[in-house]
Amino acid sequence: MTPAQVFSIVNPLALVGWLALIFFPRRRWAVHSVAGLAMPAIFAAVYLAILLTQWASSSGSFSSLAGVAALFANPWLLLAGWIHYLAFDLLVGRWEVMDAHERGVPHLAVVPCLLLTFMFGPVGWLSYSAVRRAFGTAPVVAEI
Repeated sequence: MTPAQVFSIVNPLALVGWLALIFFPRRRWAVHSVAGLAMPAIFAAVYLAILLTQWASSSGSFSSLAGVAALFANPWLLLAGWIHYLAFDLLVGRWEVMDAHERGVPHLAVVPCLLLTFMFGPVGWLSYSAVRRAFGTAPVVAEI
C-alpha cells in the first residue's frame, strides 16, 4: 500500500466517528464504542505501524521546525502526523459530546463546535469552551 491509499482509508474512517458523534450523541455504541474506542484504536495501530517501519529512515526530529519539516518530507511520516490529528481531534470531539451531555448543553449548540474540531482542532475546542461557558456551567477554560 502507498501512503495515499492509506490516507484514502483513514479519512472516511474518521468521518464515521464524527458522524456518530453528531447524529447519535446519546448512544453508547456511538460515543464510547465507535468514537471512543474503535476509531482511535485503529488510528493508533496504523500510526504505530508507520512509526515502526518508517521512523528510523528519517533524518528529521522534533527539536526544530526544520527537523519537523524533514520528518514530514517522508510521505509515510506525514501520514502518521495526519493520523495523529485524526485520532486526537476525534477524542476531543468525544469529550465535547460527553461533557455537554453531563452539563445539559443542547446538542445543537455542540454540533458547530464538533465540525470546527473536526476541521480545525483547537478552534473547535475553544468554541466548545465558549458554548459551555455561555450555558453557565463551565469555568473560563474547559478542563479535560
